[in-house]
Amino acid sequence: MTFKKPTRAGLVALALGVLFALFLSFSAINGSYAEEAAAAPAAEAAAGPPACAGNADPKLAVLENCTPNSGDTAWMLTSMALVLMMTVPGLGLFYGGMVRKKNVLATLMQSFAITCLVTVLWVIAGYSIAFTKGGPFFGSFDRLFLSGMLYQKEAAKLTVSHLGLTIPESVYMTFQMTFAIITPALIAGAFADRMKFSAMLWFMGLWSLFVYSPIAHMMWEPSGFWASASTPVLDFAGGTVVHINAGIAGLVCALVLGKRLGYGKEAMAPHNLTLTLIGASLLWVGWFGFNAGSAVAADGRAGMAMVVTQLATAVAALAWMFTEWMVKGKPSVLGIASGAVAGLVAITPASGFVGVTGAFVIGIAAGVACFFAATTVKKAFGYDDSLDAFGVHCIGGIVGAMLTGVFNVKEISGADASMLTQLGAVVTTLVVSGVGSFIILKVIDMVIGLRVSEEEEREGLDVSLHGERVE
Repeated sequence: MTFKKPTRAGLVALALGVLFALFLSFSAINGSYAEEAAAAPAAEAAAGPPACAGNADPKLAVLENCTPNSGDTAWMLTSMALVLMMTVPGLGLFYGGMVRKKNVLATLMQSFAITCLVTVLWVIAGYSIAFTKGGPFFGSFDRLFLSGMLYQKEAAKLTVSHLGLTIPESVYMTFQMTFAIITPALIAGAFADRMKFSAMLWFMGLWSLFVYSPIAHMMWEPSGFWASASTPVLDFAGGTVVHINAGIAGLVCALVLGKRLGYGKEAMAPHNLTLTLIGASLLWVGWFGFNAGSAVAADGRAGMAMVVTQLATAVAALAWMFTEWMVKGKPSVLGIASGAVAGLVAITPASGFVGVTGAFVIGIAAGVACFFAATTVKKAFGYDDSLDAFGVHCIGGIVGAMLTGVFNVKEISGADASMLTQLGAVVTTLVVSGVGSFIILKVIDMVIGLRVSEEEEREGLDVSLHGERVE
């Protein structure tokens, strides 16, 4: 008996079939889990009325005659704008300054296009998958196209999320949208200078729905796998959901695409570190919306999150700078900017749970660990993580997630910490994001290809993909 070599179309169909089968399997598990969770709705009701006073309709989740807390709402509106600024223009400038001049517009275009694409996908399905009650792996489809989310001025009706009872659901949804935007945008730093724009859009869109939203549900929504553990995971603002998630996906992208032409042989110095420092500064400022905004209230926890965010960032920047100074003989602008971002990354999961001592230790650990990950480790293993998305975000996220368990202050967090839960959440994110990213990349590669041609890469993506250049 002889077997024919499978065709490309056959392989694509097989890959899509496997993804669909996994989706159905998770749906079955999710459904049974949701039925168990729904068995005691009276217990939830007995916990007390929503903070936003009004008559709740359990079926529609509508509150009547309700006035949200104006201070909380104002802070969350501000936080949403701050986090959006982190991607456009913050991350775009940070990455844009680090690439060669012939790729700067393409790099900026990635951040801007991802912002637009994920906004649409979040409204269609992402928010519903991530932040509605459901099973351990993803929520329901109750909010597809934001169905059921409303505000009626004359009727004095609005919906609120069960995760933000003092603000309109529209504000909470949009705040979380900005997290969903920046996470895939971070991945782009790992494959800078070599991915097709069309492939990038397909990857980011599929990754947002099939990887980001389920992980967000598992870690943040109370019915999610690690959020509902006996000792729930402590991830205040996205150490697992955003940074480890994006960082490991970036490493997989770098490995699947391969190295840039001339990597290790040709000079690939940043073309404009002024842009990079401006971008890092915008990221720093925007991160207060990221971390302090994750309190979903204008309260003492938000204030404490702001304090430790500022402190850990400064400490990490200095730790990277002094480490680089000792190892290489000179402190660099790129180094101190990268150290600041590493500190921001590492304090993210801990920001609502630790005090000043924890912030100091997390900052030092992040600055030193991420420096060596972005230099010594990358050189030893030979992978081309172009702008150190893995070295800073994945490694920094792991440092922060684990040290959150060590330095959790119950008087601040109101919760106990379990190192096993923290480790489990980290490993889950690494496996789900790593494997999911690999599958999506391989499917796209079989259909349209991932990498630009050698000629296009040498010419530069600005001209070859977008027909423009920086003069």
